[in-house]
Amino acid sequence: MDETTTITEPATSTAADEERPILFLHQITRRFRQGDATLDILKGAELAVWAGQSVALVAPSGAGKSTLLHIAGLLEHADGGEVYIDAVATSQMTDIQRTRIRRADIGFVYQFHHLLPEFSALENVMLPQMIRGLGAREARSRATELLSYLGLKERLTHRPAELSGGEQQRVAIARAVANAPRILLADEPTGNLDVRTAERVFATLGQLVRASGLAAIVATHNLDIAAQMDRRVTIRDGVVVELT
Repeated sequence: MDETTTITEPATSTAADEERPILFLHQITRRFRQGDATLDILKGAELAVWAGQSVALVAPSGAGKSTLLHIAGLLEHADGGEVYIDAVATSQMTDIQRTRIRRADIGFVYQFHHLLPEFSALENVMLPQMIRGLGAREARSRATELLSYLGLKERLTHRPAELSGGEQQRVAIARAVANAPRILLADEPTGNLDVRTAERVFATLGQLVRASGLAAIVATHNLDIAAQMDRRVTIRDGVVVELT
């Protein structure tokens, strides 16, 4: 695949669409019980992310990065506030409705790749598409296109154990975007990789975000990686704070 290939054909959008964030977290609160005490993790957190924009979420362990990503990805309910996906409120949706949105609009990448060991790289990327209802031929074509774009054209038939850590994580990224989501949420996606490999994986991730118009939030401790993203935010005293 040459560098001019477009991964996802953008839909026709109006000026209003372009001004509206794809993901908007409004006044999000989340607390947990610890014995007789209540621990407030998020206290009115707000964050908006637009199509084609990458946001680095940089904060120390325990600040609430994973909690914020889980709420943004509709994996966890907030105690207060609202999560808007393309201006649609989600807090009162049923579990089935939330699951549909996760499948159609949200891709997840975790610190550990969670690839299925008995399947090849190609098959790992085909599976989520086929679960959603795409035919095997189309799923194979899409998976091949994505993996080739991420520099894995020669590794399509290799199983995870036959791939390096960086290659495994790139397969995980391809799997996360296989169904053309509008939002990508990544929780320390390069945390288990050495510095050079992490930089290569992130470079391909950033390239994919720009090419496909994703709205991406990436939680990371790597300040060099964070510096390459469009925006940098942190969580301070339970709220999201923009960093310069």
